[in-house]
Amino acid sequence: MERTFVMLKPDAVQRGLIGEIISRIEKKGLKIVAMKMLKIDRELAEKHYEEHREKPFFKNLVNFITSAPVVAMVVEGKNAVKIVRNLVGATNPEEALPGTIRGDFGLEIGRNVIHASDSIKSAEREIALFFRDEEIVEYRRIDEEWIYE
Repeated sequence: MERTFVMLKPDAVQRGLIGEIISRIEKKGLKIVAMKMLKIDRELAEKHYEEHREKPFFKNLVNFITSAPVVAMVVEGKNAVKIVRNLVGATNPEEALPGTIRGDFGLEIGRNVIHASDSIKSAEREIALFFRDEEIVEYRRIDEEWIYE
């Protein structure tokens, strides 16, 4: 099974969207194998968004992600990276389709409620930033035989 990293950003937490978003992930048939709420410090935020360091929005991105608690998760399932990215929708909520998380809950790119890894390599890096191996739980959901062939 593939794993991906998902983070509900401060705007999702502050707007009370945690349950709704987790529900969508679980109803799709994906399994949450690690989850925690935390307040990200500047050092972790800068590591997480390292690829954007030279971009003009980097400072605002770091300031925003450290402004309030987030919910970090490891999500598991077949093709988890692609499936979660489809659930999340386009980065810019104006372009995100209705029915996607960003399409339903976002209005501006800087407040798009959720982060999801864009590749297996990114997922591995991001999971390692936020979780120790022993924090990730392996288990079998009772409905897996009804989800996967």
